[in-house]
Amino acid sequence: MFQVCSPQLVSMQTRDGVRLDADVYYPDIDGTFPVLLMRQPYGRAIASTVVYAHPAWYAAHGYIVVIQDVRGRGSSAGEFRLFETEIADGADTIDWAANLPGSDGHVGMYGFSYQGMTQLYAAAAQPSALKTICPAMIGYDLYADWAYEGGAFCWQTNLAWAVQLAAETARRSGDESTFLKLAAAAKSLPLADAVPVDADLLRSLAADSFYHDWLNRPADDDYWQRLSPKTYAAVLADLPMLHIGGWFDTFARGTLNLYQAMAAASPHPQHLIMGPWTHLPWGRRAGDLDFGTAAVNPCDRLQVQWFDYWLKGIANGVADAPAVRLFEMGSQDWLVSETWPLATPQQFYLHPTGLTSMTCGVLSPDLPAAIVPQSDRLVHDPWRPVPAVGGHATYPAGPIERSSVDDRSDVLTYTTEPLIERLQIVGAAELALYCAADAASWDICVVLSDVHPNGRAYSFAQGYQRVNQTDALPLVVKLQPTCIVLPKGHCLRVSLSAASFPAYPVNPGNGDRPETAQRIAQQIITLSINGTAITPSSLVFTGDLAAG
Repeated sequence: MFQVCSPQLVSMQTRDGVRLDADVYYPDIDGTFPVLLMRQPYGRAIASTVVYAHPAWYAAHGYIVVIQDVRGRGSSAGEFRLFETEIADGADTIDWAANLPGSDGHVGMYGFSYQGMTQLYAAAAQPSALKTICPAMIGYDLYADWAYEGGAFCWQTNLAWAVQLAAETARRSGDESTFLKLAAAAKSLPLADAVPVDADLLRSLAADSFYHDWLNRPADDDYWQRLSPKTYAAVLADLPMLHIGGWFDTFARGTLNLYQAMAAASPHPQHLIMGPWTHLPWGRRAGDLDFGTAAVNPCDRLQVQWFDYWLKGIANGVADAPAVRLFEMGSQDWLVSETWPLATPQQFYLHPTGLTSMTCGVLSPDLPAAIVPQSDRLVHDPWRPVPAVGGHATYPAGPIERSSVDDRSDVLTYTTEPLIERLQIVGAAELALYCAADAASWDICVVLSDVHPNGRAYSFAQGYQRVNQTDALPLVVKLQPTCIVLPKGHCLRVSLSAASFPAYPVNPGNGDRPETAQRIAQQIITLSINGTAITPSSLVFTGDLAAG
């Protein structure tokens, strides 16, 4: 490893004349080096060190490292408009970085979340100097992988992010009053009311926030297509990629959908790492569980190996390494493979009792022996919606112990007998649910848990769906993909509820969109789950990675 010079502040001009500022880290030695680029909106000094090693560590491995403030963020000039200018600005930055003093003309990119998205936007312009990228925790389809899940607005995460970005806008403009109000709101989000979600705070303090677009634009609006990396899939496939995600990351669907699309279409290697991580941090502990030393973040070293191969041509075994690396929760170890599927598809059936909301219903690989006349009923009270506990869509995320939530009478639980042998679950899961309700619209939340012999239940996968009365049966609720082994003596549980608040706004029941829903319209909703032998609701583990 090399000594590293103090970072230099270096500016560039975009094609439309906007100044973008970057910190540039050089190895303290003569020679030419490849460039590693990260473009981010949170102030370049942070450099995503919440999950990655400091840029100086990468520079010490023989790279020029560029950490740039995107347009309108940090000290860069211009107006920040979420994702709107990142294709052109990214391409201009790559051309500029490739011609920095000491650059050998080869550029790679890394970063997660927004910084992962800037990689995909830059790659969409096909700059010749860009040789590889390492996108982590991204939204491949901006609507379905980021802003909404199953047609439901991802309220808590979207609002928190919008407040953070709006506070930075106020800080840059010197508006101290607005900044302080938003900074206070960030520490205590205005989530007290289930509906409406069109926050007064952002309407009054951040009229230009992306949040308003995300609430007001329906799924078929061309806004989503224009800003979705999925739109540029054909050109993205021209690059080798190292994909990084976490089983409890809110954007795991996007990471896996991008990986799967690229693995199917690209002539270049596509490698995948999925750890037992939340959006941040990436470590051995998530939620209430410790996954051991094997879960400690390996991504910095793996990225350097990846860049050494693709940017320096070092024969370090990357080309021969397995393409897929998944952390298997339960065994607390990594699975490696070349292709999917890794597991045989499995199916479990929900057996109704009519008293499932009071006692545990049955989940079994066997079909119900005979037609059961009663259905399980769930009564949703909007005054006391079922709370979001762990998983990927709320904070704190991860495998949170939820047995007290499962004891609520407005939660239906279906649990297997203690397993007589270990149960391995790898990839996607979906629940085919025969369900009716006495409202025009309702929500269904599906949570999978590992129930320990002491009765503690730790969630490991979740799905959410907004449903209209006219939707066809069975409803198919897609769950967050996972990789876990349940030991002998443990149980698998499916929990059903009509809310997961405040991860998603409470459905008022009348079919109104979240931006127009009014609290006065909210209503009690009764759901009827039919588990007869003719039309049994069932949980299916596909053994694949498809996330919807």
